[in-house]
This record gives sequence, structure tokens and C-alpha cells, in this order.
Amino acid sequence: MPAPSLPSPHPQRTALHNEIHARPPEALTPPLAISHVVMWADAAQREASREHLAALLRDNHLAPPDARMTHLRADLGTFHLRWELHTEFISWTFSAPLQADGFGHQEPADALAAVPREWLAALPGQCLCRLNLWVLPMGALPDSALLAHVLREDTLVASSIAEGHAQVFTDFALQADGSSRMVLLAGAMSPRRVGRSVQRLLEIETYRMTALMGLPVARQAGEALAQAERELAALAEAIRVAERDAEPQLLDRLTRLAGQVESLYAATHARFSASSAYFELVDRRIRDIGEARLRNLQTIGEFMDRRLSPARSTCEWAVRRQNALSERVSRVSNLLRTRVEIAQEQGTQQLLASMNQRQDMQLRLQSTVEGLSVAAITYYVVGLVSYLAKGAQKLGWPWSPESTAAVAIPVVALGVWWSLRRMHRRLFTGMH
Repeated sequence: MPAPSLPSPHPQRTALHNEIHARPPEALTPPLAISHVVMWADAAQREASREHLAALLRDNHLAPPDARMTHLRADLGTFHLRWELHTEFISWTFSAPLQADGFGHQEPADALAAVPREWLAALPGQCLCRLNLWVLPMGALPDSALLAHVLREDTLVASSIAEGHAQVFTDFALQADGSSRMVLLAGAMSPRRVGRSVQRLLEIETYRMTALMGLPVARQAGEALAQAERELAALAEAIRVAERDAEPQLLDRLTRLAGQVESLYAATHARFSASSAYFELVDRRIRDIGEARLRNLQTIGEFMDRRLSPARSTCEWAVRRQNALSERVSRVSNLLRTRVEIAQEQGTQQLLASMNQRQDMQLRLQSTVEGLSVAAITYYVVGLVSYLAKGAQKLGWPWSPESTAAVAIPVVALGVWWSLRRMHRRLFTGMH
């Protein structure tokens, strides 16, 4: 039986369907050393990272990624690699087996020790985040060993996660090599659940750093906004006391200020929007790990709420301040434009009044000219009638030329006046 014909699929159907399976967590079994590196990169650097990854895979006799691939996992023998291409950054996650027996008694080894140094140093972009995470079995590490060589006691943050099946320790401090550190003690958990917990912890650190990218922008925008607010206040006062002659110059200054404010908004809006989204992702990942207090230590959620909230508030305040300033500039601009329009309307009314006066004067002058024209035309026509009467008198015309001219004057004058009025009516009707 032939298969039934189906409607044509949407060109993005397969990609959209597979999006739900994008970047799945890996199944991890402790003990492991994991190094997570986040490179902040532009479009060209993100594309270069694909070529950089392909070079590493070719050196290990593996197939390179295709042009549409945004994440890849590869087993390179001595270490395992996870590569993810994001909108603004690239994340490289390296994992390698760990000898847990001597962990905590000396400076711990990280997973980058197994990665080729020259290749690692040439990663495209700028390093924004570097986290070393060690996954150990529960009970494999005493607190004294943890604090002696791995984490700092004065900034220690810890919590019980995954419904009490795991414990996470970190100090959110940069070490001498530029990395931060985190230790996960996993209890009776499946490898896939361990992988989910590790991925969420890595994402908390990644999104924490990417969210903070909006903080320097907010501080710089604050200086520009303060200057614009002072300029707007000065303009508002100048508008209040300005004469009409100064209003066009004030309108030009206000238009320039509005352009500066909108330019600043356009330059920072994308960064603030991205930071807001990253802050929300941090909150969501903290909720996902299901924290509980551990030995009266500060939890990751409490630490983030206390230390990250000021930066988030600064970014949010910069956004509100920009919007408020833009609205104030718009109101002042509308006020000044209204004043200019009223002044223009008054000038137009005065011009129209002056034009009406000139038109009245022209009509009066025209009436005078028309009277003179009637008299002049009548004079010339009556002269012709007089000459005509002189010639007609020889042919038997009974009246003298003078009498004929006297009788013709009112008739000619009335005819000329009526002809001029009729011509004016036709002209007026044609104009309207």
C-alpha cells in the first residue's frame, strides 16, 4: 500500500524540532577534573573558533564540524572536549580523569594540563571566564584538605544540592593563574544527573560573567546621561525665559540633544537587554540546582543575591534613566515646538492681516483707476462720436456735433462701466 502523501514541511521544521535536544548534559562519573573556558568573541572570532576546533580534531584524526554545527562533543583520548557556539561567546569545556587519592593535599591539577598548550593559547576571542571544577565522590575529601589547597575559607560558599545527593563548594575568587574554583561532591547519583548538576554549575558561572558585561556600559552611560540631564535642565530654563528670536536656536540645541540621547540608547540597548536575560538565566540555574543550607555556610543563591543585585540594579537603573530622559527630552521638545508654532501662527496672522490691508488699498486704488479709466475711455469714445457726427452732418444728420457728443457721453460712460464690471465678474468667477 503506497504511503499517503503529506503536506510539504516547513524548511525550519527539523532544526526547530531538534532545538529541544540542543546542548544536552553529558553523563559524568566522578572523579573528574573539568576546566570551563568562556571566550568573548565577535562574529569573525566565533567563526574562527570553528576552524580552530577543526584543526584540533584533524590532529586527532576526527571529522571536523560542519558549517551549521553550534555544539560538539569529542573524545580526544587524554581528555574530553565540549564546544558550544553562543550568540556572543564560545564555551570550551575540557574534562579529564582525576586521581582522587591525593586531591586536597597539594595544588590540584586541572583538565587543561592534557590540552595542547599552543592550541589552547590561540583560542579566538578574549577570555571572560575560566573555571576549574572538580567532581569527587561524596566523603572523599575532608574539609581541612578542601580549605588547605583548593578554596579560601574567608570567602567560602557552599550548599547541598540535588535534593541532598550532592554538595558544592566555591569561593568565587580568582587564583594566581586567573581561574576560579569549584568542588562538587557527588553522592548516590546517576552519571546523567551528575552531568546535569555540573552543566548547571558551569552555566551559573558563565551567565554571571556575561550578565556583568552590562555593568561597565551602565557606568559609562551614567556619565553621559548626567551630562545630558544637565544640558536638558539648562535648555528648559533657557526656554522659559527665551525671547521669540532665540527659539529657533534653542530648538536646534534641543534636537541635537535628542539625537545624542537616542544614539546612546541605540548603543546600549542591546547590551542591557542581553544582561537582563543573562541575569534571569543565573536566577533560573540557581533554582534548578535546588540549594539547601550546608553547615551554616552562605549558599550560592544568597551570595549571588547579595553581590550580584547591585550590578543588576545599576543596569536596570541605567535603562530606566535612559527612558525617562528620552521622555523628558520629548516633552520639552514638544513644548518648544508648540511655542515656535504659535509664534509662527501669530506671524502668519499678522502677515495675512497686512495682506488684507494691502488688498483693500489695492481695491480702493483699483476703484479709483477704474473711475479714471471709465472717464478716459468715455472721453476718447465721445471724441470719435463727435468726429463721426461732423461727417454725418453733411449727409443729413440733424444734430450738431456738440449735441451728439453731449447725448453720447452718459450712454458711452454707462456702457464702458458695465463692460468693465462684467469683465471683473468673469475674472473673479474664473479664479474661484
